[in-house]
Amino acid sequence: MDFFSSMRVSATGLDAQTTRMNTISSNIANSETTRTEEGGPYRRKDPLLAAETDRESFGEILQNELDENVQGVRVQEIVQDQRAPRMVYNPSHPDANEEGYVAMPNVNTVEEMANMISAQRSYEANITALNAAKAMAQKALEIGR
Repeated sequence: MDFFSSMRVSATGLDAQTTRMNTISSNIANSETTRTEEGGPYRRKDPLLAAETDRESFGEILQNELDENVQGVRVQEIVQDQRAPRMVYNPSHPDANEEGYVAMPNVNTVEEMANMISAQRSYEANITALNAAKAMAQKALEIGR
């Protein structure tokens, strides 16, 4: 794997983790939203990540067979969590049903914070890998002087 390929793989990881952190932030921000445009409470969202081959051109594919298994990551889509909403007893809430229960979003703030820490650590790992590749490239240029 060459320097640019490793940098591209790290860049795809950074992009995916940024999307993941933004989605988690949206989930936390809407953890009390009981009305949405679709109707009903907010539904938790998750980015669906998929592997993607790190190839830019047909020439790259032919040039280096050692990089055959190098893959980056991309956000395939953002899906809604299908878990049922939490039912909270609050008869004075404007969205309460006949029994006095309100359908609240299926967002667990503790779970979201754990996911945020995981996404942050993954982001930091990609930064570290990117910086390592950059340092190796700089050292290789210094050898040539």
